[in-house]
Amino acid sequence: MKKNESEWIARLSQMTTASSQVDSALYAKYDVKRGLRDINGKGVLAGLTQIGDVQAHPEGDETGPGHLIYRGMDIEEIVAGFLGDGRPGFEETCYLLLSGELPQPEELADFRELLGSYRALPDDFVHDSLLKLSSRDMMNAMAQSILAMYVLDDRADDVSIPNVMRQCLKLVATFPLLAAYSYQAYVYYYGKGSLVIHAPKPELSTAENFLHMLRNDSRYTPLEAQLLDLALVLHAEHGGGNNSSFTTHVVTSSLTDTYSAIAAAMGSLKGPRHGGANAKVVAMFDDLKHEVKDWGNDQKIEDYLLRLLKKEAFDRAGLVYGIGHAVYSVSDPRTAILRGQVEKLAAEKGLAEEMALYERVERLAPEIIGHARKMYKGVSANVDFYSGFLYRLLEIPVELFTPIFAMARIAGWSAHRLEELANGGKIIRPAYKSVAPRRSYVPLAARTDA
Repeated sequence: MKKNESEWIARLSQMTTASSQVDSALYAKYDVKRGLRDINGKGVLAGLTQIGDVQAHPEGDETGPGHLIYRGMDIEEIVAGFLGDGRPGFEETCYLLLSGELPQPEELADFRELLGSYRALPDDFVHDSLLKLSSRDMMNAMAQSILAMYVLDDRADDVSIPNVMRQCLKLVATFPLLAAYSYQAYVYYYGKGSLVIHAPKPELSTAENFLHMLRNDSRYTPLEAQLLDLALVLHAEHGGGNNSSFTTHVVTSSLTDTYSAIAAAMGSLKGPRHGGANAKVVAMFDDLKHEVKDWGNDQKIEDYLLRLLKKEAFDRAGLVYGIGHAVYSVSDPRTAILRGQVEKLAAEKGLAEEMALYERVERLAPEIIGHARKMYKGVSANVDFYSGFLYRLLEIPVELFTPIFAMARIAGWSAHRLEELANGGKIIRPAYKSVAPRRSYVPLAARTDA
């Protein structure tokens, strides 16, 4: 009797699993760096970049804090600059990442005006791509729309630097629209809510526009806009080695079009091992608050964290989400910046007690992990630890947590695409060593089940 569909899928799945698994000992035998990282988490050097740098600690001081560098400038100095002036920083950060230089005041004003003029989508595109073809997943909805934008571009396949710069600037400007409108369509079609579409306002910043388009009443406080803007700055770039930026380099090296390259980066960022972690942090804390009633009891919290590591709590994955990073060991500089600012908003929203719970877990988790696991480097809270809490304070739905990451990282992706094209390098093609045993082909008539 012929197998039905489910039987065929089950059989082929078993076969491919059995034939694809590689003996873990072979990675050590051939000195293969799995995930392009060594045992200490240090990435294999695969390229050179002038855009961003991620430093585990200062040179010569393995006990010092981590640093994030944009175009040679420390992120802490950049943030201090625009916060000190009381102005948004994301547009300035985009200019820096794309051009390599800080803008003069008049250049920044002109750049913001240019982005404002690009914040528009044709009405038929909004209806046909965003509303009519809605999706349950906002990242997939955005990727679909990015690929659809190819059709609207008469020079879509032109990979000259000026044309790609034009395309990237339009993507930076329209990403907030794609995210907000994708969510509004989701609410309408799947949540049976009202469909509310606000047109963007050219005079508003990226963060202000997003809150304006997302909220039915378009209202937000200056502190809310400031903190969302800060989150965008902190997520805008993270070196060429992060999964989605490396994806951008790899795909760009084939000389494909901008929309295909950015859609590929979106697919990378969507994964829970990359951009989806902040939602996991929020869900984990919801479970913690349900299991531990006394948020001031260190012992109860430690017991819960230990249960997480033993796969006895939350999603049974054995992870404390938001703790640990592939590069940072002593501290993630983005966390330190975000923590202090989020504390202000938590106080404004009357959630200081919950903020204290986050800080308590941040303090206790590294010690619990250090005792429970064999560690080759230290662990600390990463940016996802507080960014999800921030978005919840901003009353942003969890479906948009990763799209906000994309709204920020499109600046870094664009810079890395332009850098790859400017250097005119070869197509990126690392080596994979085959460890499959050699076999002879067996004619069809001679094949029989063993």
